[in-house]
Amino acid sequence: MEKKLTWRQNLLMVSLIFGMFFGAGNLIFPIHLGQIAGAAWGKATFGFILSAVLLPLLALVALGVTRSKSVFDLIKPLGEKTSIVFVVILHLCLGPLVVAPRTATVAYSFSLENWLPAGAQQIGLAIFSFFYFILVYWACLKADSITSVIGKYLNPAFLVLLAVVFILALVWPMGDLHQHVQSAYQSSPLLSSAIEGYNTVDALASLVLGVAIVHAIENMGYKKPAHVAKIIVKTGTWALIGLSLVYVGLILLGTSSLGKVDPSINGAIALTQIMTNYFGSFGHYFLAVMGPIAVFTTAMGESSSLAHDYHRAFPKVSYEKFLAFAVILAFLVALLGLDKIIEWAEPVLMIMYPVAIVLVFLNLVSPWIGRKRPLFNWMIGLTLIGSIGDGLTQVPFAKMLGGFVSYTQNGVTTVGWYQAHLPLASQGFSWTLFALAGLIIGSIHCMVTKPASVDEKGIA
Repeated sequence: MEKKLTWRQNLLMVSLIFGMFFGAGNLIFPIHLGQIAGAAWGKATFGFILSAVLLPLLALVALGVTRSKSVFDLIKPLGEKTSIVFVVILHLCLGPLVVAPRTATVAYSFSLENWLPAGAQQIGLAIFSFFYFILVYWACLKADSITSVIGKYLNPAFLVLLAVVFILALVWPMGDLHQHVQSAYQSSPLLSSAIEGYNTVDALASLVLGVAIVHAIENMGYKKPAHVAKIIVKTGTWALIGLSLVYVGLILLGTSSLGKVDPSINGAIALTQIMTNYFGSFGHYFLAVMGPIAVFTTAMGESSSLAHDYHRAFPKVSYEKFLAFAVILAFLVALLGLDKIIEWAEPVLMIMYPVAIVLVFLNLVSPWIGRKRPLFNWMIGLTLIGSIGDGLTQVPFAKMLGGFVSYTQNGVTTVGWYQAHLPLASQGFSWTLFALAGLIIGSIHCMVTKPASVDEKGIA
Protein backbone atom coordinates (compact mmCIF):
# COMPACT_ATOMS: atom_id res chain seq x y z
CA MET A 1 0.00 0.00 0.00
CA GLU A 2 1.30 3.43 -0.96
CA LYS A 3 2.05 5.74 1.90
CA LYS A 4 0.74 9.27 1.52
CA LEU A 5 2.49 12.57 2.05
CA THR A 6 1.81 14.22 5.37
CA TRP A 7 0.25 17.68 5.25
CA ARG A 8 3.66 19.16 6.11
CA GLN A 9 5.30 17.28 3.23
CA ASN A 10 2.52 18.38 0.88
CA LEU A 11 2.96 22.00 1.95
CA LEU A 12 6.74 21.76 1.54
CA MET A 13 6.45 20.38 -2.00
CA VAL A 14 3.83 22.95 -3.01
CA SER A 15 6.01 25.79 -1.72
CA LEU A 16 9.12 24.35 -3.42
CA ILE A 17 7.38 24.18 -6.79
CA PHE A 18 5.79 27.61 -6.43
CA GLY A 19 9.09 29.14 -5.38
CA MET A 20 10.91 27.55 -8.32
CA PHE A 21 8.61 29.30 -10.79
CA PHE A 22 8.11 32.66 -9.08
CA GLY A 23 10.57 35.10 -10.59
CA ALA A 24 11.01 38.25 -12.65
CA GLY A 25 9.04 37.09 -15.69
CA ASN A 26 6.15 35.94 -13.54
CA LEU A 27 5.74 39.50 -12.29
CA ILE A 28 6.12 41.65 -15.36
CA PHE A 29 4.74 39.69 -18.31
CA PRO A 30 1.20 39.02 -17.01
CA ILE A 31 0.72 42.74 -16.27
CA HIS A 32 2.05 43.66 -19.72
CA LEU A 33 -0.26 41.04 -21.25
CA GLY A 34 -3.24 42.59 -19.47
CA GLN A 35 -2.42 45.99 -20.95
CA ILE A 36 -2.00 44.81 -24.55
CA ALA A 37 -4.87 42.28 -24.51
CA GLY A 38 -7.38 44.78 -23.07
CA ALA A 39 -10.96 43.51 -23.37
CA ALA A 40 -9.66 40.19 -24.76
CA TRP A 41 -8.09 39.42 -21.37
CA GLY A 42 -10.19 36.26 -20.86
CA LYS A 43 -8.92 34.33 -23.88
CA ALA A 44 -5.46 35.83 -23.36
CA THR A 45 -5.37 34.54 -19.78
CA PHE A 46 -6.30 31.04 -20.93
CA GLY A 47 -3.54 30.98 -23.56
CA PHE A 48 -0.98 32.36 -21.12
CA ILE A 49 -1.81 29.71 -18.49
CA LEU A 50 -1.51 26.93 -21.08
CA SER A 51 2.12 27.82 -21.85
CA ALA A 52 3.18 29.32 -18.51
CA VAL A 53 1.47 26.83 -16.17
CA LEU A 54 0.41 23.61 -17.90
CA LEU A 55 3.65 23.10 -19.84
CA PRO A 56 5.92 23.45 -16.78
CA LEU A 57 3.72 20.99 -14.88
CA LEU A 58 3.94 18.45 -17.72
CA ALA A 59 7.71 18.91 -17.79
CA LEU A 60 7.89 18.04 -14.09
CA VAL A 61 5.75 14.95 -14.66
CA ALA A 62 8.04 13.89 -17.53
CA LEU A 63 11.03 14.10 -15.18
CA GLY A 64 9.22 11.95 -12.63
CA VAL A 65 8.03 9.36 -15.16
CA THR A 66 11.53 8.88 -16.63
CA ARG A 67 13.28 9.02 -13.23
CA SER A 68 15.70 11.56 -14.65
CA LYS A 69 18.59 12.50 -12.38
CA SER A 70 19.42 15.53 -14.52
CA VAL A 71 18.43 17.14 -17.79
CA PHE A 72 21.02 14.88 -19.48
CA ASP A 73 18.87 11.83 -18.64
CA LEU A 74 15.80 13.46 -20.16
CA ILE A 75 17.52 14.04 -23.50
CA LYS A 76 19.54 10.82 -23.48
CA PRO A 77 17.93 9.47 -26.70
CA LEU A 78 19.47 12.34 -28.70
CA GLY A 79 22.96 10.95 -28.14
CA GLU A 80 25.81 12.24 -25.96
CA LYS A 81 27.19 14.98 -28.22
CA THR A 82 23.77 16.33 -29.22
CA SER A 83 22.68 16.25 -25.58
CA ILE A 84 25.67 18.33 -24.52
CA VAL A 85 24.97 20.91 -27.24
CA PHE A 86 21.32 21.08 -26.18
CA VAL A 87 22.20 21.55 -22.49
CA VAL A 88 24.78 24.24 -23.30
CA ILE A 89 22.25 26.22 -25.37
CA LEU A 90 19.44 25.66 -22.86
CA HIS A 91 21.52 26.98 -19.97
CA LEU A 92 22.69 29.98 -21.98
CA CYS A 93 19.04 30.90 -22.59
CA LEU A 94 18.00 30.26 -19.01
CA GLY A 95 21.03 31.95 -17.53
CA PRO A 96 23.30 34.66 -18.92
CA LEU A 97 21.55 35.40 -22.24
CA VAL A 98 17.96 35.91 -21.07
CA VAL A 99 16.83 35.15 -17.53
CA ALA A 100 19.72 36.26 -15.30
CA PRO A 101 20.28 39.66 -17.00
CA ARG A 102 16.52 40.16 -17.09
CA THR A 103 16.35 39.80 -13.31
CA ALA A 104 18.99 42.53 -12.95
CA THR A 105 17.21 44.92 -15.32
CA VAL A 106 13.84 44.27 -13.66
CA ALA A 107 15.42 44.91 -10.25
CA TYR A 108 16.90 48.14 -11.63
CA SER A 109 13.54 49.17 -13.13
CA PHE A 110 11.87 48.72 -9.75
CA SER A 111 14.49 50.71 -7.89
CA LEU A 112 17.30 53.00 -9.06
CA GLU A 113 15.80 53.79 -12.45
CA ASN A 114 12.96 55.73 -10.82
CA TRP A 115 15.31 58.25 -9.16
CA LEU A 116 18.03 58.83 -11.75
CA PRO A 117 17.74 61.46 -14.52
CA ALA A 118 17.46 60.26 -18.12
CA GLY A 119 21.08 61.11 -18.89
CA ALA A 120 22.39 58.91 -16.07
CA GLN A 121 20.31 55.79 -16.78
CA GLN A 122 22.96 53.82 -18.69
CA ILE A 123 25.72 54.40 -16.14
CA GLY A 124 23.22 53.73 -13.36
CA LEU A 125 22.26 50.39 -14.92
CA ALA A 126 25.92 49.46 -15.35
CA ILE A 127 26.82 50.20 -11.71
CA PHE A 128 23.68 48.52 -10.37
CA SER A 129 24.20 45.38 -12.51
CA PHE A 130 27.89 45.18 -11.56
CA PHE A 131 27.18 44.98 -7.84
CA TYR A 132 24.07 42.84 -8.42
CA PHE A 133 26.07 40.10 -10.14
CA ILE A 134 28.91 40.29 -7.63
CA LEU A 135 26.27 39.49 -5.00
CA VAL A 136 24.90 36.68 -7.18
CA TYR A 137 28.37 35.14 -7.49
CA TRP A 138 29.06 35.43 -3.76
CA ALA A 139 25.65 34.07 -2.81
CA CYS A 140 26.03 31.04 -5.08
CA LEU A 141 29.36 30.21 -3.42
CA LYS A 142 28.82 31.06 0.23
CA ALA A 143 25.38 32.16 1.29
CA ASP A 144 23.05 29.12 1.28
CA SER A 145 21.02 30.74 4.07
CA ILE A 146 20.10 33.69 1.82
CA THR A 147 17.84 31.48 -0.29
CA SER A 148 16.16 30.15 2.83
CA VAL A 149 15.51 33.63 4.26
CA ILE A 150 14.18 34.97 0.96
CA GLY A 151 12.01 31.90 0.40
CA LYS A 152 10.58 31.73 3.92
CA TYR A 153 10.04 35.40 4.74
CA LEU A 154 10.69 37.96 2.02
CA ASN A 155 8.93 36.39 -0.97
CA PRO A 156 5.81 35.66 1.13
CA ALA A 157 5.80 39.30 2.31
CA PHE A 158 5.92 40.41 -1.32
CA LEU A 159 3.05 38.05 -2.20
CA VAL A 160 0.98 39.34 0.72
CA LEU A 161 1.31 42.90 -0.59
CA LEU A 162 0.33 41.69 -4.07
CA ALA A 163 -2.75 40.05 -2.56
CA VAL A 164 -3.65 43.33 -0.88
CA VAL A 165 -3.27 45.09 -4.24
CA PHE A 166 -5.60 42.53 -5.84
CA ILE A 167 -8.22 43.15 -3.16
CA LEU A 168 -7.92 46.92 -3.53
CA ALA A 169 -8.22 46.55 -7.29
CA LEU A 170 -11.50 44.69 -6.83
CA VAL A 171 -12.85 47.36 -4.48
CA TRP A 172 -11.37 50.45 -6.17
CA PRO A 173 -10.37 49.45 -9.71
CA MET A 174 -8.28 51.87 -11.73
CA GLY A 175 -10.64 51.28 -14.64
CA ASP A 176 -13.00 48.73 -16.15
CA LEU A 177 -12.01 45.67 -18.18
CA HIS A 178 -13.41 46.95 -21.49
CA GLN A 179 -10.15 48.45 -22.68
CA HIS A 180 -8.61 48.79 -26.14
CA VAL A 181 -7.37 45.53 -27.67
CA GLN A 182 -4.07 45.79 -29.54
CA SER A 183 -3.89 44.33 -33.05
CA ALA A 184 -2.26 40.94 -32.30
CA TYR A 185 -4.97 40.19 -29.74
CA GLN A 186 -7.87 41.19 -31.97
CA SER A 187 -7.40 38.24 -34.32
CA SER A 188 -5.78 35.48 -32.25
CA PRO A 189 -5.62 36.32 -28.52
CA LEU A 190 -5.16 32.71 -27.44
CA LEU A 191 -2.13 31.96 -29.65
CA SER A 192 -0.55 35.39 -29.08
CA SER A 193 -0.83 35.02 -25.30
CA ALA A 194 0.58 31.49 -25.43
CA ILE A 195 3.73 32.92 -27.01
CA GLU A 196 3.73 35.67 -24.36
CA GLY A 197 3.80 32.83 -21.82
CA TYR A 198 7.10 31.66 -23.32
CA ASN A 199 8.66 34.74 -21.73
CA THR A 200 8.26 33.27 -18.24
CA VAL A 201 10.74 30.57 -19.41
CA ASP A 202 9.17 28.21 -16.85
CA ALA A 203 8.84 25.17 -19.14
CA LEU A 204 12.55 25.41 -19.98
CA ALA A 205 13.39 25.96 -16.32
CA SER A 206 11.41 22.83 -15.40
CA LEU A 207 13.72 20.71 -17.53
CA VAL A 208 16.75 21.93 -15.59
CA LEU A 209 15.55 22.80 -12.10
CA GLY A 210 12.69 20.30 -11.86
CA VAL A 211 15.12 17.49 -11.09
CA ALA A 212 15.49 19.03 -7.61
CA ILE A 213 11.74 18.48 -7.09
CA VAL A 214 12.05 14.82 -8.14
CA HIS A 215 15.01 14.34 -5.77
CA ALA A 216 13.11 15.96 -2.90
CA ILE A 217 10.24 13.50 -3.38
CA GLU A 218 12.59 10.53 -3.60
CA ASN A 219 14.36 11.67 -0.41
CA MET A 220 11.00 11.43 1.36
CA GLY A 221 11.01 7.70 0.58
CA TYR A 222 9.01 7.58 -2.67
CA LYS A 223 11.03 5.75 -5.32
CA LYS A 224 8.56 4.30 -7.85
CA PRO A 225 8.32 6.48 -11.00
CA ALA A 226 4.52 6.19 -11.08
CA HIS A 227 4.28 7.30 -7.44
CA VAL A 228 6.75 10.17 -7.95
CA ALA A 229 4.77 11.34 -10.98
CA LYS A 230 1.53 11.12 -9.01
CA ILE A 231 2.96 13.29 -6.21
CA ILE A 232 4.28 15.80 -8.75
CA VAL A 233 0.86 16.04 -10.39
CA LYS A 234 -0.87 16.54 -7.04
CA THR A 235 1.50 19.04 -5.42
CA GLY A 236 2.44 20.67 -8.72
CA THR A 237 -1.21 21.23 -9.55
CA TRP A 238 -1.79 23.03 -6.24
CA ALA A 239 1.37 25.11 -6.65
CA LEU A 240 0.52 26.08 -10.19
CA ILE A 241 -3.10 26.82 -9.29
CA GLY A 242 -1.66 29.33 -6.85
CA LEU A 243 0.60 30.71 -9.55
CA SER A 244 -2.35 30.86 -11.95
CA LEU A 245 -4.30 32.96 -9.45
CA VAL A 246 -1.36 35.35 -9.25
CA TYR A 247 -1.28 35.50 -13.07
CA VAL A 248 -5.01 36.20 -13.30
CA GLY A 249 -4.71 38.95 -10.71
CA LEU A 250 -1.76 40.54 -12.50
CA ILE A 251 -3.47 40.35 -15.91
CA LEU A 252 -6.61 41.99 -14.52
CA LEU A 253 -4.45 44.64 -12.86
CA GLY A 254 -2.80 45.35 -16.18
CA THR A 255 -6.10 45.63 -18.04
CA SER A 256 -7.86 47.80 -15.47
CA SER A 257 -4.79 50.04 -15.06
CA LEU A 258 -5.47 51.45 -18.52
CA GLY A 259 -8.24 53.46 -16.92
CA LYS A 260 -5.58 55.74 -15.41
CA VAL A 261 -2.30 55.11 -17.23
CA ASP A 262 -1.17 54.57 -20.81
CA PRO A 263 0.16 51.17 -21.90
CA SER A 264 3.74 50.79 -20.71
CA ILE A 265 6.73 49.57 -22.67
CA ASN A 266 7.19 46.74 -20.17
CA GLY A 267 5.48 45.27 -17.14
CA ALA A 268 8.02 46.59 -14.64
CA ILE A 269 6.96 50.17 -15.38
CA ALA A 270 3.27 49.19 -15.22
CA LEU A 271 3.66 47.43 -11.85
CA THR A 272 5.46 50.47 -10.42
CA GLN A 273 2.63 52.74 -11.59
CA ILE A 274 -0.01 50.44 -10.09
CA MET A 275 1.75 50.12 -6.73
CA THR A 276 2.18 53.88 -6.56
CA ASN A 277 -1.50 54.39 -7.39
CA TYR A 278 -2.66 52.25 -4.47
CA PHE A 279 0.05 52.88 -1.87
CA GLY A 280 1.63 56.17 -2.86
CA SER A 281 5.29 56.58 -1.94
CA PHE A 282 5.17 53.51 0.34
CA GLY A 283 4.29 51.29 -2.63
CA HIS A 284 7.08 52.84 -4.63
CA TYR A 285 9.70 52.26 -1.93
CA PHE A 286 8.40 48.80 -1.02
CA LEU A 287 8.68 47.69 -4.64
CA ALA A 288 12.15 49.26 -4.88
CA VAL A 289 13.33 47.03 -2.00
CA MET A 290 11.25 43.87 -2.36
CA GLY A 291 11.23 43.69 -6.17
CA PRO A 292 14.99 43.14 -6.48
CA ILE A 293 14.92 40.64 -3.61
CA ALA A 294 12.06 38.70 -5.21
CA VAL A 295 14.01 38.20 -8.45
CA PHE A 296 17.45 37.70 -6.88
CA THR A 297 16.97 33.98 -6.13
CA THR A 298 16.08 33.38 -9.77
CA ALA A 299 19.46 34.75 -10.86
CA MET A 300 21.14 32.60 -8.20
CA GLY A 301 19.33 29.43 -9.24
CA GLU A 302 19.96 29.83 -12.97
CA SER A 303 23.65 30.79 -12.58
CA SER A 304 24.40 27.99 -10.13
CA SER A 305 22.53 25.43 -12.25
CA LEU A 306 24.53 26.41 -15.36
CA ALA A 307 27.82 26.08 -13.49
CA HIS A 308 26.88 22.64 -12.10
CA ASP A 309 25.74 21.17 -15.43
CA TYR A 310 28.59 22.69 -17.44
CA HIS A 311 31.06 21.30 -14.90
CA ARG A 312 29.44 17.89 -15.29
CA ALA A 313 29.76 18.08 -19.09
CA PHE A 314 33.29 19.54 -18.97
CA PRO A 315 34.81 18.36 -15.65
CA LYS A 316 38.24 19.83 -16.39
CA VAL A 317 36.79 23.32 -15.84
CA SER A 318 35.80 24.07 -12.24
CA TYR A 319 32.35 25.03 -10.99
CA GLU A 320 33.72 28.38 -9.82
CA LYS A 321 35.06 29.25 -13.28
CA PHE A 322 31.79 28.40 -14.98
CA LEU A 323 29.94 30.44 -12.36
CA ALA A 324 32.22 33.41 -13.07
CA PHE A 325 31.58 32.98 -16.80
CA ALA A 326 27.80 32.97 -16.18
CA VAL A 327 27.70 36.15 -14.10
CA ILE A 328 30.15 38.08 -16.32
CA LEU A 329 28.17 37.27 -19.47
CA ALA A 330 24.88 38.08 -17.70
CA PHE A 331 26.33 41.44 -16.61
CA LEU A 332 27.32 42.30 -20.19
CA VAL A 333 23.87 41.37 -21.54
CA ALA A 334 22.17 43.35 -18.76
CA LEU A 335 23.81 46.51 -20.13
CA LEU A 336 21.40 46.29 -23.09
CA GLY A 337 18.50 47.19 -20.77
CA LEU A 338 15.20 45.43 -20.10
CA ASP A 339 13.43 46.44 -23.32
CA LYS A 340 16.25 45.21 -25.58
CA ILE A 341 16.58 41.94 -23.64
CA ILE A 342 12.85 41.27 -24.03
CA GLU A 343 13.02 42.17 -27.73
CA TRP A 344 15.89 39.78 -28.43
CA ALA A 345 14.64 37.06 -26.08
CA GLU A 346 11.40 36.53 -28.01
CA PRO A 347 12.92 34.96 -31.16
CA VAL A 348 15.31 32.88 -29.03
CA LEU A 349 12.44 31.51 -26.92
CA MET A 350 10.31 30.87 -30.01
CA ILE A 351 13.12 28.61 -31.24
CA MET A 352 13.74 26.83 -27.92
CA TYR A 353 10.21 26.39 -26.57
CA PRO A 354 8.80 24.13 -29.33
CA VAL A 355 11.82 21.83 -28.94
CA ALA A 356 11.16 21.67 -25.19
CA ILE A 357 7.46 20.98 -25.77
CA VAL A 358 8.24 18.06 -28.09
CA LEU A 359 10.89 16.75 -25.69
CA VAL A 360 8.37 16.77 -22.84
CA PHE A 361 5.75 15.05 -25.02
CA LEU A 362 8.13 12.26 -26.07
CA ASN A 363 9.17 11.57 -22.48
CA LEU A 364 5.59 11.65 -21.20
CA VAL A 365 4.51 8.94 -23.64
CA SER A 366 7.72 6.92 -23.20
CA PRO A 367 6.13 4.38 -20.80
CA TRP A 368 3.98 3.23 -23.76
CA ILE A 369 6.28 3.68 -26.78
CA GLY A 370 9.76 3.69 -25.24
CA ARG A 371 12.48 6.28 -25.84
CA LYS A 372 13.69 5.39 -29.32
CA ARG A 373 16.42 7.45 -30.90
CA PRO A 374 15.00 7.64 -34.45
CA LEU A 375 11.70 9.05 -33.19
CA PHE A 376 13.47 11.61 -30.98
CA ASN A 377 15.84 12.63 -33.79
CA TRP A 378 13.16 13.00 -36.46
CA MET A 379 10.60 14.78 -34.32
CA ILE A 380 12.98 17.16 -32.55
CA GLY A 381 15.07 17.76 -35.67
CA LEU A 382 12.09 18.76 -37.84
CA THR A 383 10.54 20.76 -35.00
CA LEU A 384 13.76 22.74 -34.75
CA ILE A 385 13.56 23.62 -38.45
CA GLY A 386 10.04 24.98 -37.99
CA SER A 387 10.82 26.79 -34.75
CA ILE A 388 13.83 28.51 -36.34
CA GLY A 389 11.49 29.77 -39.06
CA ASP A 390 9.02 31.02 -36.44
CA GLY A 391 11.82 32.61 -34.43
CA LEU A 392 13.17 34.49 -37.45
CA THR A 393 9.78 36.16 -37.88
CA GLN A 394 10.41 38.04 -34.62
CA VAL A 395 14.03 39.14 -35.01
CA PRO A 396 14.53 42.92 -34.77
CA PHE A 397 16.33 43.04 -38.15
CA ALA A 398 13.47 41.31 -40.03
CA LYS A 399 13.83 43.57 -43.07
CA MET A 400 17.37 42.27 -43.66
CA LEU A 401 15.91 38.80 -44.25
CA GLY A 402 14.37 40.02 -47.50
CA GLY A 403 11.06 38.41 -48.42
CA PHE A 404 11.38 35.56 -45.90
CA VAL A 405 9.41 37.15 -43.05
CA SER A 406 7.08 40.09 -42.57
CA TYR A 407 8.26 43.51 -41.47
CA THR A 408 6.73 46.93 -41.03
CA GLN A 409 8.34 50.17 -42.15
CA ASN A 410 6.74 53.62 -42.13
CA GLY A 411 3.41 52.05 -41.26
CA VAL A 412 3.46 49.70 -44.27
CA THR A 413 3.62 45.94 -43.65
CA THR A 414 5.35 43.65 -46.13
CA VAL A 415 4.31 40.02 -45.73
CA GLY A 416 7.11 37.48 -46.28
CA TRP A 417 6.57 34.17 -48.04
CA TYR A 418 7.08 32.14 -44.84
CA GLN A 419 4.00 33.60 -43.14
CA ALA A 420 2.07 33.79 -46.40
CA HIS A 421 2.44 30.13 -47.38
CA LEU A 422 2.82 28.11 -44.16
CA PRO A 423 -0.28 27.55 -42.00
CA LEU A 424 -0.02 29.08 -38.50
CA ALA A 425 3.30 30.77 -39.36
CA SER A 426 1.84 34.24 -38.87
CA GLN A 427 0.89 33.22 -35.31
CA GLY A 428 4.29 31.63 -34.57
CA PHE A 429 3.10 28.01 -34.62
CA SER A 430 4.26 26.63 -37.98
CA TRP A 431 6.53 24.33 -35.94
CA THR A 432 3.51 22.16 -35.12
CA LEU A 433 3.36 21.01 -38.76
CA PHE A 434 7.04 20.10 -38.69
CA ALA A 435 6.58 18.26 -35.38
CA LEU A 436 3.68 16.26 -36.85
CA ALA A 437 5.80 15.36 -39.89
CA GLY A 438 8.60 14.27 -37.54
CA LEU A 439 6.19 12.11 -35.55
CA ILE A 440 4.95 10.35 -38.70
CA ILE A 441 8.39 9.84 -40.29
CA GLY A 442 9.98 8.82 -36.98
CA SER A 443 7.20 6.31 -36.26
CA ILE A 444 7.59 4.74 -39.71
CA HIS A 445 11.38 4.61 -39.22
CA CYS A 446 10.89 2.80 -35.89
CA MET A 447 8.38 0.34 -37.38
CA VAL A 448 10.81 -0.57 -40.16
CA THR A 449 14.06 -0.76 -38.17
CA LYS A 450 12.55 -1.82 -34.79
CA PRO A 451 15.20 -0.10 -32.62
CA ALA A 452 15.37 -0.81 -28.90
CA SER A 453 14.54 1.91 -26.42
CA VAL A 454 17.61 3.84 -25.26
CA ASP A 455 16.84 2.87 -21.66
CA GLU A 456 16.77 -0.84 -22.61
CA LYS A 457 20.12 -0.58 -24.40
CA GLY A 458 21.65 1.45 -21.57
CA ILE A 459 23.60 3.71 -23.88
CA ALA A 460 23.91 7.49 -24.10
